[in-house]
Amino acid sequence: MIEFKQSIAGDVPPASCVFSQVLNLAAFVGLIIGVLRYLQLKNHIHKPWLNTGGLVLFAFASFGMTLVGNFQFSNNKAVHNIGTFMAFVLATVFCWVQSVITIQVNLRREGRRVGIPRFLLSGAITLCMVLYLSLMAQRHHMHAARTQWALVMFLLGFISTFAVEFRHYRFGFVCTEEHQLSLNQGETYGVSENRDASTDLNGSAILKEREKR
Repeated sequence: MIEFKQSIAGDVPPASCVFSQVLNLAAFVGLIIGVLRYLQLKNHIHKPWLNTGGLVLFAFASFGMTLVGNFQFSNNKAVHNIGTFMAFVLATVFCWVQSVITIQVNLRREGRRVGIPRFLLSGAITLCMVLYLSLMAQRHHMHAARTQWALVMFLLGFISTFAVEFRHYRFGFVCTEEHQLSLNQGETYGVSENRDASTDLNGSAILKEREKR
């Protein structure tokens, strides 16, 4: 299994408390970014399953980060390693999926401008993953930890590239009261019905005048 070397340094309080708090906040912010990215692509992508799959991947990766932070390596090694696997592997797949989507959707004709760096970062993340596993197999723990830090930095760099496309969009939440919404709909329907009734009356009056003539 993949061991998170940074978690060994934060395995004992008070370092474990700080480590858990940082990863929980990072997972929360990451999930928000994933949802905003999904909403941004929802009306532009031709393959909705690809966009939905990317959101699901990043949601599980964020959940894996919470497992890494809340279940210390010395207390529950199995859950900790499962969280590490989810956080790293699923996030790596997410990066490749987003790189492909970037080229296909080509938002504001910036697909190549943003897509090429994302492909390079995805390749760097994958390379760090392979190097880390290789170094761990050879028991070069110090070099493996450095490779893991490089992987985290590349991953953060990849997430930050979403700012290039987010700058063209505004995100907001609309809150409406259900009772008020039903009243507004009723008023709208009443106006339309009155208009229809007046139209029918006018039409019948015109027909009567024509019959008299």
